[in-house]
Amino acid sequence: MTPEPEQPDDSAPSARHRGGELRVRNTVSGATGGAVQAGVVHGDVHLHAAPPPPAPVMPRQLPAAPGVFAGRVAELAELDGAPSAAAPAGRDTAAPGIVSGAPAVGTAVMISAIGGTGGVGKTWLALAWAHRNLRRFPDGQLFVDLHGFSPTGMPAEPGDAVRGFLGALGVDPGGFPPDLDAQAALYRSLVAGRRMLIVLDNAATAEQVVPLLPGSPTCTVLVTGRTTLPSLIDRYGARHVQLDVLTQVEARALLAARLGDHRVDAEPDATDELIELCGRHPLALAITARHAATRPTLPLAEFAAELRDLGLEALDHDTDPAASLPTVLSWSLRHLTDDQRRVFALLAIAPGPDIGLSAATSLTGLPEAQTRQALRVLEDSSLLDRRPHGRYSMHDLVRAYAATTAHDNLPEPVRRAALERVVDFHLHTAHTADQLLNPHRPPIRLDPPTSGARPHPLPDLPAALTWMDTHHPHLLAAQRTAATHRRHHVVWDLAWTLHTFHTWRGHRQDELAVWQAAADATDHLPDLTTRTLAHRLLGRAHAEMGRHEQATEHLGRALTLAEQHHDPTQQAHTHRMLTRVWERRGDDRRALEHAHHALDLYRALDRPVWEAAALNNVGWHAARLGDYDTARLHCQIALTLHRRHHNAAAEAATLDSLGYIDHHTGHHHQAIHHYQLAVSLLRTLGNITETADTLDNLGHPHTALGQHPQARMAWREALELYRQQGRETDAERIQRQLDGLDPEQTSGTTSQNTGGHETSGQGGE
Repeated sequence: MTPEPEQPDDSAPSARHRGGELRVRNTVSGATGGAVQAGVVHGDVHLHAAPPPPAPVMPRQLPAAPGVFAGRVAELAELDGAPSAAAPAGRDTAAPGIVSGAPAVGTAVMISAIGGTGGVGKTWLALAWAHRNLRRFPDGQLFVDLHGFSPTGMPAEPGDAVRGFLGALGVDPGGFPPDLDAQAALYRSLVAGRRMLIVLDNAATAEQVVPLLPGSPTCTVLVTGRTTLPSLIDRYGARHVQLDVLTQVEARALLAARLGDHRVDAEPDATDELIELCGRHPLALAITARHAATRPTLPLAEFAAELRDLGLEALDHDTDPAASLPTVLSWSLRHLTDDQRRVFALLAIAPGPDIGLSAATSLTGLPEAQTRQALRVLEDSSLLDRRPHGRYSMHDLVRAYAATTAHDNLPEPVRRAALERVVDFHLHTAHTADQLLNPHRPPIRLDPPTSGARPHPLPDLPAALTWMDTHHPHLLAAQRTAATHRRHHVVWDLAWTLHTFHTWRGHRQDELAVWQAAADATDHLPDLTTRTLAHRLLGRAHAEMGRHEQATEHLGRALTLAEQHHDPTQQAHTHRMLTRVWERRGDDRRALEHAHHALDLYRALDRPVWEAAALNNVGWHAARLGDYDTARLHCQIALTLHRRHHNAAAEAATLDSLGYIDHHTGHHHQAIHHYQLAVSLLRTLGNITETADTLDNLGHPHTALGQHPQARMAWREALELYRQQGRETDAERIQRQLDGLDPEQTSGTTSQNTGGHETSGQGGE
């Protein structure tokens, strides 16, 4: 704009002042603000507008996207689908998540916290999502590694991160405010109203993160870290995305992306084994893929064998910490107390696939509240996963690392004492459960639990069954642990306490394994009765598996030992067990002989509960031989005794026998009545083994009466139970019976039942 002096027009009266002086009038062209004339100006006057402010700096700090990124479809979708911050002005919208689509117009900054154990791919996921969504953040992206878990061991100070962001936003270091609060306020001012992504990687604490949170709802924040950062969730509405290991399909895709489809497809079995040995852990898979990619001439089977033999050692690296899974995992321990590190190590050597609070309290020897707190810290640190029903578990590779720390850092007496406490916890709780399952079973005397072991109280039968169902794998592992530490009496005691449960639930293979271990343990025990019992119950386990020669051999040894030591009780129990074996071998006459021997011995011992069980055995085998009158008489006496002594399990078995007798004597309605009473009792007890057998039997009188829908219903349920128990021979037989049902048939039949009749768990065993 150039205002110029107006040339005077001498003819115009207004061109001069009264004194005749020349009057000057300036004109201004262009847009300008107010102008002040300070006297007469000679020459040109040039006015310029103030220079525009500098364009805001749009930082592009994101590291490169992952070179190979496979899977995580659900997690990416979760980040994409996080609720938008849009809301009416003035309304609080603290919903956590990632801004999706248009920039947010609400009042809450969007925060997503990606958590997970070391090496599980948190940063990969954050960067992959960020690069796929750059269009959402045209005003820039900020990134900082907070070194919460890194080789340096020193987490970054939040002030350093804030100053780094200010520099990236164009602030001259000389203009930084003096304190952290003022620096954070300036940072928030600079990003206010801008559509920006802030990635705060590898955070250890909320204190590192909070000063870096923008105040503008147009910004989105991604935080990664191994800890949960609860205050970030509670105070700022952060959305927590917990990252687990890859799925089987994702793990295979990762290997294929790194090694090529041709190499993975050429060795599908080796590929599957590598995935299994790596536990689908992304860093473990990446390390394994690196080993294979740098040695392209070696078959994948060799790497699988190496990983199988060396375990975690195969995933180590001497010079590059970030390429070593054990080293990466070790960084998670730096923030734990000594007690928390000890709990972490002990959890790895505890028997069983997972652990609950009660068992963990015995394992650690700490008060329950302190144990609970330690478990919570390990869970928040992504070293422990909490499963439904209060169970805690570790990823296999994390557990392998923890076991290494236990052996390297905990003295052997500390480890041994912890294992004794947790094994005794399982033994004494299982013993309580066994007494609830079969109160008529002779009790065994246990040594007092080790100091610090706190057995779990069980109030009733349903609680006992639930506890045994949950802890069955832990009890098997506890027996193996006891055998390793030569606690021979505990090995035997655990086999005994598991017997009724195994019988009811149909765990035949496990029953064989625990009694084989118990029989081995009796070689080191002074009490010969334990040896007799071990051979008897080992013989029974072989019989249930169809190994009749082995069953007869072990039962013969048990009977010989009982006779040599003049033990009529063990003689009676063994004879009764032999009835079962000879029945399975198809010789009901010899089975009946042993049943009579058992009955005579029990009567001499004046043990009415055991006598009733033997009466039922005699009646059952008499019925199978066609002597139904003798059979009915013995079974009716047995039923009276069982009801008098409130022996529900044995009552159900006797009702089953009476149903069989009624069916084979043409009293089909009465047979159905007896079978249904037996099924009701067995279901109440939770005895699915004998429930299946009785449902099998129930179908036959229904068929004889032409009630095919009812027969089909009973047999279908029996078929499902047989399949659950792995009883394939019985399942095939039931399937043939179902296939043979004619929906239109109405004539009565009397199909011969061949399903057998369970005789254990009725008072003698």
